[in-house]
Amino acid sequence: MRRLISLLSVFFMACTALLAQVSFSVNYKRVSPTEIDIVFTGKADAGWHIYSNGFGDGGPTQASFGVDKKSGVELVGGLRPGAGAKTVTDPIFEMTVRYFEGTATFTQRVKLTQKDYELKGYLNYGACNDEACLPPSSVNCTVKGSDGPAGNDDSAAKNKDEKADAPADAAAMEAGDEAKTDSTATDSLAQAVTASFGDDEMKAWYHPVIEDLKKFGDDNDYSGMSLWYIFLLGFLGGLVALFTPCVWPIIPMTVSFFLKRSSDRKKGVSDAITYGISIVVIYVALGLIITAVFGANALNDLSTNAIFNILFFLMLVVFAASFFGGFEITLPSKWSNAVDQKSEKATGLLSIFLMAFTLSLVSFSCTGPIIGFLLVEVSTTGGTALAPTIGMLGFAIALALPFTLFALFPTWLKSAPKSGGWMNTIKVVLGFLELAFALKFLSVADLAYGWHILDRETFLALWIVIFALLGVYLLGIIKFPHDDETERRTSVPKFFMALCSLAFAIYMIPGLWGAPCKAVSAFAPPLYTQDFNLNEHNTVEAQFRDYEKGMAYAKQQGLPVMVDFTGFGCVNCRKMEMAVWPDGTVRQMLTKDYVLISLYVDDKTPLPESIDVMENGAETTLRTVGDKWSYLERSKFGAQTQPFYVLLDNDGNLLNKSRSYDENVSEYIKFLREGLERYRNKGVAETVSE
Repeated sequence: MRRLISLLSVFFMACTALLAQVSFSVNYKRVSPTEIDIVFTGKADAGWHIYSNGFGDGGPTQASFGVDKKSGVELVGGLRPGAGAKTVTDPIFEMTVRYFEGTATFTQRVKLTQKDYELKGYLNYGACNDEACLPPSSVNCTVKGSDGPAGNDDSAAKNKDEKADAPADAAAMEAGDEAKTDSTATDSLAQAVTASFGDDEMKAWYHPVIEDLKKFGDDNDYSGMSLWYIFLLGFLGGLVALFTPCVWPIIPMTVSFFLKRSSDRKKGVSDAITYGISIVVIYVALGLIITAVFGANALNDLSTNAIFNILFFLMLVVFAASFFGGFEITLPSKWSNAVDQKSEKATGLLSIFLMAFTLSLVSFSCTGPIIGFLLVEVSTTGGTALAPTIGMLGFAIALALPFTLFALFPTWLKSAPKSGGWMNTIKVVLGFLELAFALKFLSVADLAYGWHILDRETFLALWIVIFALLGVYLLGIIKFPHDDETERRTSVPKFFMALCSLAFAIYMIPGLWGAPCKAVSAFAPPLYTQDFNLNEHNTVEAQFRDYEKGMAYAKQQGLPVMVDFTGFGCVNCRKMEMAVWPDGTVRQMLTKDYVLISLYVDDKTPLPESIDVMENGAETTLRTVGDKWSYLERSKFGAQTQPFYVLLDNDGNLLNKSRSYDENVSEYIKFLREGLERYRNKGVAETVSE
C-alpha cells in the first residue's frame, strides 16, 4: 500500500510540474549497401532525464521502437541505446533503471531486402525529473527508396559504396533539427483515404464545409456553458471541503486570530480578507500550472488513455480508502512546519500568504482527494485547457468565503455548527462517492480499448451495491474506524440521505434488464455493451461506425446522413443518447429518415495502415480509428468537441447548421426536420434540372 501511495503521489505531483523541454531529431546513416541506421538524438533540459531501455517491467516508460508500416525491410535487432546512460536504483519504483541526462541517442538498424522499400516507424520514450514525468511521447521516422539489393550490378554497387555515409535516398531521408519525410505526407485525409479507391466522388465526402457552416449561421458555442459548469463543480467541491475535519475547526480559530491580533477591527477584517484572497491565489496557481502543462488536445488524449484512466481509478480507490479511515494521506509534516515558521518570522502580506499556504498543506488529507478528483474530472471532460484553472477558482472561492464572511460578521460564529462526528460522516460519504466515480474511469479505458470487463450491467451492479451500502451506513448499521461508537441514533438529515441513497440503488435495478436509467446515463457504459436488454426496441444505435461505409450505404439508399462525433469517455454524449434520442419522433427520424453514423474519436483500434496528413504546416500520423475520425472532424467541420452532430447529403454537402450538447428535444426535432426538408428540396431541384 505504501508503494501504491508513493506512485500515486508522484503522479499527482506530475500535474503540478512545469512543462519539460525534451526534443528529438532524427538522422539516417547508410552503414552498408543493404543496411541503414536510424539515429534518434534527444536533448533534455537540466534536471530532466530520458529513460533508456533494458531494465525490468513495472517501472517508468522505456524507450522502444514501433512500426506503423514496412515493406522490403527488416529490423536488425532491437533499439540500441547510445553511450552515457546511468544505472541507478529508483526509490519510488523500487527497482534499477537506466536513463540519460542532457543528451540521449538511440539507434535502430534496418536491413533492405527488396529494391523498393519503405518503413514508417516511431521511437516511443519517457522523460522525468525529480518531481514529475511526461506522458509517453513518440518521434516519427521514415525510410523509403528504390535502391535496395534487387538488381545490384557492379555500377550500382560502386555507386552505393560512394554513398555509404549518405542518406539512403534523398527523397526519403533528410537530416535536420526535425525528422522529415518525403511526399508520403498528404495534404488532407481525403487524399490519403481515397487514394486506394480512386473514387473522385468519395473525395467529396471529405471536402471541408467549414465555410458552409458559417453561411448557415452556425453559432453553437457551448464553451461558456462548459466553463460555468466547471466553475460550479469546483465551487461545490470547495463547499464540501469546508465541512471536513481538516478545515472546519480551523475557521473560527483563524478568524479569531485576525480579529484579536489587531486592536483595529478594520485591520483584522482586512487581514482576513487578504487571507481569503491568498487561498484563492494558491489554488488558482495550481490550476494555471496544469493549464500550462496540458493543452485541450492532450487532455482529450489523456481522457481515454488506458494507463492514465487506470491510474485515476486507483487514485480514487486509494482516496476512498483514506476517507473510510484506512489511513491518512498527508504531506510531510516538515513542509507545513517550515512554512509555519517562516510565516511567524515574516510580516505584512507575506506573513498572511504563508499562513494560507500552511492551511493548504495541513488540510491536504481532506482536501487532497477532493482536489484530485476535481482536477481529473475537469481536465478530462472540460474540453478546454482552462478547465483546471476555472475549477480551482471555484474551489478556492468556496474555501475562502467563510474566512471573509465570519470576519465581516463575527456574531455568525456563535451560530455556526460545532465540530463533531458529523464531519467524519461527510468524509465517509465522500469515500463512497469517490469509489463510485472511480468506476467511471475504469469504464472509459475498458470502452476505448474494447476489453469488455466492465459492461453496463456489471457497472450498474457495482453502483447498486455501493449506494445501497451508503444508505445502510447512514442508518448506522455499519461503522468505520473513525466513527463515534457512542452514537446510536440516526439523525433526521442522515435518515433522509439514507432514503435517497437506497432509493437511487433501487432505481438502478431495472437497468440490469435494459431500462434507460437516465439519471446515470452520463456515467454508465452505453446500452450496446449490455448482454441482456429487454428494451432494445426503444433505443437508438448507429447503423454504422465507419464514415465511408455509412456514406456509401446512404448513397445507395438515397438517404441523408447524420454524422455523430462522439467518444467512449464523453459524458454529454451519453446524456444526449438517453435523454433526446429515445424520443419517439427523434428515434423515428434517426432510424428511418437518416443514416446514422457514429464516429468515436477515442477509439484505440489500430488502423490497418497508418495515414500521414499535413495539419497546421506539420505532419501528423493517424494510427488509430479515433485519430482518423478526430482529424475528419477538425479538417472537414473545423470542430473539436463531442458530441457534435452534422447533417449531410450523401455527397458530403451540408444540410443544416451543426448541433452540440443540448437536451431540448423540440429543437433537436426542428434541426432534423430542416435538414430533411433541404435534402428533399435539393432532390426535387436536381430532378427538375435534369
